[in-house]
Amino acid sequence: MSEKLVRVKVQGGKASQAPPLGPTLNQLGINAVEVINKINELTKGFEGMEINVDIYVNSVTKDYRIEVKSPTTTSLLLKFAGVQQPSGDPAHKKVGDISFDKVVEVSILKKSDLTAKSLKSAVRSVISTAGSIGLTIDGKDFKQVLKEVDEGLYDEVLKKYEGKWMA
Repeated sequence: MSEKLVRVKVQGGKASQAPPLGPTLNQLGINAVEVINKINELTKGFEGMEINVDIYVNSVTKDYRIEVKSPTTTSLLLKFAGVQQPSGDPAHKKVGDISFDKVVEVSILKKSDLTAKSLKSAVRSVISTAGSIGLTIDGKDFKQVLKEVDEGLYDEVLKKYEGKWMA
C-alpha cells in the first residue's frame, strides 16, 4: 500500500489555522475541508493546546486516517493550572498551582505514554513534571507532595481513580 504521511501541529479545535495543511491535502487529492473539520472534531477537547496530528493518505484510493497524538504532560498541566508558560526558574519562581485531583487526571490521560505500571507511580511522575515547570500542588512544593504520596496520605484519593486507570 502506498501511504503518504502528513504530520502537522494544530491548536486544539482549530486545524484550519495550520498554514500548510489545506494546500498539502489538496495536492494529495483529498478534500481538505473535510479533513480539517474531522481534525477539529477530534481535537476540540484540547482547545488552547498544541496537538500533533498525523494524517495517513492512501495515494491510490485517496482514503485517509487521522491519528491525534495526546498533548505533552507539560501542556496538560499548564492548561489545568490555567497557566500560559512554564517557569524559567522553577526552584525560585512558581507560576501556578494545580490540585492533586488534576494531577491524577493528567496521569490517566497520559497513561499510554507513561511507563508507569500503577496509578501511584504515574502520579509520582506527573508530580515531578509539575515541579519542574514551576507548579505547586494544592499549594505545596512538589517534593513535599511526593513524600506525602509515598507515606500513603493520598491513597484514598488514588482509590477513587483506580477504575479510570484500569479502563
